[in-house]
Amino acid sequence: MPQATVHLLRHGEVHNPEGVLYGRLPEFHLSELGQEMARTLAEYFRQRAERGARITYLAASPLDRAQETARPTSEALQLQIHTDERIIEAENYFEGMKVSKAELRRPRHWPHLVNPLRPSWGEPYKEQAARVAAAAQDARLRAIELAAGDFGAHGPEAILVSHQLPIWAARLSAEGRPLWHDPRKRECTLTSVTSLVFDDDGSLLRVEYSEPAASLLPGAASTPGA
Repeated sequence: MPQATVHLLRHGEVHNPEGVLYGRLPEFHLSELGQEMARTLAEYFRQRAERGARITYLAASPLDRAQETARPTSEALQLQIHTDERIIEAENYFEGMKVSKAELRRPRHWPHLVNPLRPSWGEPYKEQAARVAAAAQDARLRAIELAAGDFGAHGPEAILVSHQLPIWAARLSAEGRPLWHDPRKRECTLTSVTSLVFDDDGSLLRVEYSEPAASLLPGAASTPGA
């Protein structure tokens, strides 16, 4: 099998005027800026394809913001959007709340704050990393299959539109780093691209990171997802 790349794409800015931690809640859609970000990423991938990249597979988390981020790329590359539950946002006890220092001081929340290494407030980091890694391996194989022997300059490529924390957990795991971290230090901005480059046997060669929509980030809201 050829070398292949799976791009983990974080969704664009979400319309969230109340500033809640929206997690897996439905009906949280891209803002106007988020839609512009999605169009910018579609152009980025279109130009990548024009330069010889063989992008053959596109999947997104089932949540609205991920599906909406994937849509312009689907249209630009004429790819169907597949839905993969494994790249959904992390579960989180604080979903639907405004998470502030004052809120966290409420005694009813304390049992969910005892173990930041797991973390105790939501889905374990290990489980997030494992499910995204499994989805990435399946996407790699699907991209190779759909390329049908036409592998382009650097091998087939797939795009998975997901969420900040699952992407970051998967990257930390892939790089052999501890999964516990400071959420403020995640290198995974809105519509950033974390690329997993695999060898022909499916082993990870390297991780690459880029921000094609960096010019749109100043002033963008980014409530942490989990």
